[in-house]
Amino acid sequence: MGFWEVGADELATSRFVVSPLLETVAALMVLVRGRPRLEARDWHQTHRPEFERYLAGNASQQVLIDVLLRPRWVADFLAPPPGDGDRSFADGLRRVRETPRAAARDELAAMAGGTQLPSVVRRMDVPARTADLLHWVWNNTVRSDWPRRRHLLEADIVARTAQLSAGGWAAAVDGLTPGVKWRGGNRLQINSYDYPPQDLRGAQIVFVPCTSVSGRGWVSSGLGARRHAIVYPCRGTLADIGEQSDPQALTRLLGPVRAQLLTQLATPTSTTQLVAITGYGLGSVGGHLAVLRDAGLIRRRRSGRSVLYYRTTAGDQLLRASVR
Repeated sequence: MGFWEVGADELATSRFVVSPLLETVAALMVLVRGRPRLEARDWHQTHRPEFERYLAGNASQQVLIDVLLRPRWVADFLAPPPGDGDRSFADGLRRVRETPRAAARDELAAMAGGTQLPSVVRRMDVPARTADLLHWVWNNTVRSDWPRRRHLLEADIVARTAQLSAGGWAAAVDGLTPGVKWRGGNRLQINSYDYPPQDLRGAQIVFVPCTSVSGRGWVSSGLGARRHAIVYPCRGTLADIGEQSDPQALTRLLGPVRAQLLTQLATPTSTTQLVAITGYGLGSVGGHLAVLRDAGLIRRRRSGRSVLYYRTTAGDQLLRASVR
């Protein structure tokens, strides 16, 4: 298994962050590989034909994608860990574009495992062309949807931070993505592959949720920098059993707001988190939660200063009944 050796100082400076650049990288992966999350299927069906037309007019970009995204390996310069000063997509993209050309080619050659890179890739300015690719994906498939995605990402971070406060890093990290688990001492398991342990003492670690990631995420290290990221799938707009249900059937029965709230409550969630996830106002969310609670579909309990809502058995049964 792959492990990072980390200490108390590294954990003290670790944090959860939103990254529009890594959200775009995750979107690129879904456009290339398919397998979108349930709630992203409409997005994928809308933008995949447009993406195919883009590649048809830019044949060398398809060749570049083939070497950037390999099984079990994502190029680090494609998805650099967010920096302290990153506030926008342009901030992250600038660091991709400024990657030294030789460093990018060397990494792609290492990823190829001894196989020679295609001649078109050897001739091109790889960082610049990679940045062009990400810029297209952002402008054409992610940018207009970014406010909604940001709400979901921020809500995930609120929930993870609450877990961190209540149970420490073991509670916050376990369950992020398959293969990631806090093993105690100073060992953080990052995947299930047979890689040698890495000593990250003195480095910075960030945890980055992405809405487009389905199943597993990935880890990324900055080229020449002691900064590392674990990218993981954030909680989606549907949760657990709610992912199998028919949103239209629930909407007809409960109304759009209550249907969305009910699908979110597979795990205890605060009103503040629900506001961030759904984009509805605090008063509206509170009123609809009261109706769902009166109907016996959800309950609430206090955790520290927060009041957390969660589905009852009756709520789960209602969702099961709406499975297609």
